[in-house]
Amino acid sequence: MHELGITENIISIALDKAGEAQASRVIQVNLVIGELSGIVPDCIQFYFGLLSRDTIAAEAVLRFERIPAQLRCRTCSTVFHPADEHAMWSCPECRGQSVEILGGREFYIESLEVE
Repeated sequence: MHELGITENIISIALDKAGEAQASRVIQVNLVIGELSGIVPDCIQFYFGLLSRDTIAAEAVLRFERIPAQLRCRTCSTVFHPADEHAMWSCPECRGQSVEILGGREFYIESLEVE
């Protein structure tokens, strides 16, 4: 349910930036979402459609770029992508389970297209 508040912020940022650019319409919002961020793109899409009504972002297309999880083993320094984000993470080289998250938590607006 936290996607509602997140989507409100996305729209607010898009409208603010469009206003700064003196744009009449937001065409596209490009979002980067990490696999481990907990953000559900379908929920963002749903709320965006509801919340952007009657704004210059009402017709905007959302584009999602998914960033995979990337981990580093603290024992042998192997960098790897976990096979399953819900499974116990263990290093494919040494089977160590002490890992550091290097990527996959990202969530941000990469760019906007306005007219």
